[in-house]
This record gives sequence, structure tokens and C-alpha cells, in this order.
Amino acid sequence: MALTVSSLASSLSSLSFSSQVSSKPTALSFPRSTPLSVSLRHRPSSLSITATAAELETADLKKYVKSRLPGGFAAQTIIGTGRRKSAIARVVLQEGTGKVIINNRDAKEYLQGNPLWLQYVKVPLVTLGYESRYDVFVKAHGGGLSGQAQAISLGVARALLKVSEGHKAPLRKEGLLTRDSRVVERKKPGLKKARKAPQFSKR
Repeated sequence: MALTVSSLASSLSSLSFSSQVSSKPTALSFPRSTPLSVSLRHRPSSLSITATAAELETADLKKYVKSRLPGGFAAQTIIGTGRRKSAIARVVLQEGTGKVIINNRDAKEYLQGNPLWLQYVKVPLVTLGYESRYDVFVKAHGGGLSGQAQAISLGVARALLKVSEGHKAPLRKEGLLTRDSRVVERKKPGLKKARKAPQFSKR
């Protein structure tokens, strides 16, 4: 027992403890890294590059439309006007390969790739088998994209009548020459909407 105590005492005496304690340990200090700021600097540049590419594409389409329609929309011969809800569309047809350009933008991009709205635009041409024979140029304003797409459909059908009067029967059979006169009903005083009334309470 005495041997073990003495051996423990000798081992403890051999150990040395430093009395100096650093108030600010340097081993745990982490320098601020800079990759975050570098990545933030590069993000706006990529967005600006994308924006400029879209602007360049729009500018090219504007030049293309001007070259194809000398004198503007009013100077063209095969033209039709379509209306639906609050939307108005002026349509010009020219012989081509089936391109559809709406407000100097590609139809798929303008109509957000919605297959139903794109179908509205192409139905009159598909009915007559002209989907790859004419290019369609459109100026549309008012309403939403759904109303504009249906207005374009009526405008294309009316423009096809100027190509040939023989197109009237098949277009009429498909109901493409009928102007849909339904519009939003006006709000009435005392009601919440056109017909919706506040809840009635007897007591």
C-alpha cells in the first residue's frame, strides 16, 4: 500500500501545470470566409445576362415583324379582328411556315405554354389544313390571356374568309365564326357582386 502511494506521489510531482491562462484563446478564432460575398456578386450578372438575351430576342422579332409587314398592320390585305370579353386582337395572315407571333413575341412564350390557349389560336388553320401554310401576326390588348387567345381564334377565322369565301362553310360548321358576346356582368349596388347578396338575417 505504501509503495502505491509513493508511486502516485512521484507521478503527480512529475506533472507540470502552467499557471498562465490566455484570456482570448487563439485556437478557437475563425477568420471570416469570403466565398458567400463572391457568389452574391455573381448572381445579378447571370440575371442580367438572361434579361439581355430575352431583350435581344424580342428586338429580333420586332425587326422580323417589320420586315414581313411593310406599312404595319393597317396596310395588309388578309386581316381580321377578333373580340372576346375585354380582349381585342388584330390578326394578319401571310404565306409562310406556320409561325405565330403575338405582340412581337413567340406564341408559346406569350401564352405561357398553355396547350388549351395555343389550341384556340391554331384551330381555324387546322380545320382547313393550313397549319403549316400561313404565318400569323397578332396585336392583342385588353383582358387576360384566355380572352386574348379566343379573340385571336376569331380573328384568324375572319382573316381566312378574305383568302376565300369557300372557307365559310367549314369554319361556320365548327362554330369559329360566332362572336361570343358573353361579358362579365356589372356589380349591383347593395350586393357583393353581380348577383351575390350579403347573408340575410331575420332577427
